[in-house]
Amino acid sequence: MARSGTEAARYGITFGTALAIAISWSVNQSVLWALLHGFLSWFYVIWHVITR
Repeated sequence: MARSGTEAARYGITFGTALAIAISWSVNQSVLWALLHGFLSWFYVIWHVITR
């Protein structure tokens, strides 16, 4: 069954947050940076990919 737009958006936000936290932790090993980058979510993920 296909997801509704709201469910897909919620999944994307959740996945983006988890991905940003994981990337941030692997790079910085700091809880504070991980929380900040988790808040920024997909913006941080895209920035990391571009600047990597």
